[in-house]
Amino acid sequence: MQPLPTLAEIQAAKALIRPHIHETPAYRWPLLEAELGCEVWLKHENHTPVGAFKIRGGLVYMDELKRQNPEVKGVIAATTGNHGQSIAFAARQHGLRAVIVVPHGNNPEKNAAMRSLGAELVEHGGQFQEALEYSRELAARDGLHAIPSFHPWLVRGVATYGLELFHAVKNIDVVFVPIGLGSGFCGVTAAREALGLKTRIIGVVSEHAAAYALSFQQKQFVEQTSTTRVAEGVACKTPNKDALEHVLRHAHDVVTVSDDEAVTAMREIIQATHNIAEGAGALAYAALKKQCTAWQGKRVACVLTGGNASMAMIKRALNA
Repeated sequence: MQPLPTLAEIQAAKALIRPHIHETPAYRWPLLEAELGCEVWLKHENHTPVGAFKIRGGLVYMDELKRQNPEVKGVIAATTGNHGQSIAFAARQHGLRAVIVVPHGNNPEKNAAMRSLGAELVEHGGQFQEALEYSRELAARDGLHAIPSFHPWLVRGVATYGLELFHAVKNIDVVFVPIGLGSGFCGVTAAREALGLKTRIIGVVSEHAAAYALSFQQKQFVEQTSTTRVAEGVACKTPNKDALEHVLRHAHDVVTVSDDEAVTAMREIIQATHNIAEGAGALAYAALKKQCTAWQGKRVACVLTGGNASMAMIKRALNA
C-alpha cells in the first residue's frame, strides 16, 4: 500500500498549485441544514478553473512528470470528464500534447471543455473501463505517457483541499466525500492524518456503481459493473487496490446513493446555494440526508467535488 502524503508534501503541493487556483471556499448553508438537525458546510471544489477538484492532482502530477522525465512529449488519460480537464489544463501549462479518451455518450459539455483546453478527444467504448483499456493501446502505439486516475502524485495534489477545509472549519465531526477511484477520499484522509485530527470520514458511491461499498462491506476487493446515468464521475467498476486499502483502514462508513437521490440533491443544492453540483458532486450531501439522524447537533462537511453537469442533467434536476 502506498503511504499517504505527509504534511510537508501537502504544503509543498499547495505552494505549487497556488499560482493556478485560489483556495476554494467552505460555506455554511442554513437552507440545506434547516431540516437535518446538524451544521452543514460545503467545500466548493466546483469553484476551480475546471469546475472540479481534479485540477489539483493534475498540476502536481504534471510537475513531477516533467522533472523526472523532461523529454516527455505528450500524455494520455481515460476519463468521464473532470480528470481529463485536469490533465488537459496541466499539460497546456507545460506545453505538452494531451490525448483524452472518453466513452461514447459522455457528458457533451465536459467533452467541449476538454477540447477548449487543447485536448485531442478520442471516443471509444460504452463505459469508462473500455475507454481506459483503449487509452493504454494508444499510449503504447504513439509513445504517450499514460496518466492513471489514481496515483500518489494525484493524491498529493488533491490532499490540498482537505488541508484547506480543516484549516477553514475547525472541529469537524465528519466529512462526507464521494469515491470514484479514491483520490478524493485519500486526499481528505491524508490531510486529517497529517493534522492529527479525529474527524470521521464517510465515503460515498453511487448505488449503481457500488464496487467500493461492496468491497468495504465484505472487507475484500469486489468488482461491480457501473450502471449510473447521473453520477458518471464515480462510475467505477474496478477499485484501485491501494485506494481500497486506505478506505478499509480509514473510512467510518461507505454509503450508497441512488441516481434519483443524487438528482434531488442537485436540485436542493441549486435552490439553497445557487451553485451547480454535477451528479457525483451532489453525492456527499445526498448521503448526509440519508444519515442525518446519526449526526444530530454535529458539525458536518460535504465535499461538492464538481459542478460540471450537462444542461440536460440540470434540467432534470430542476424538475426533480
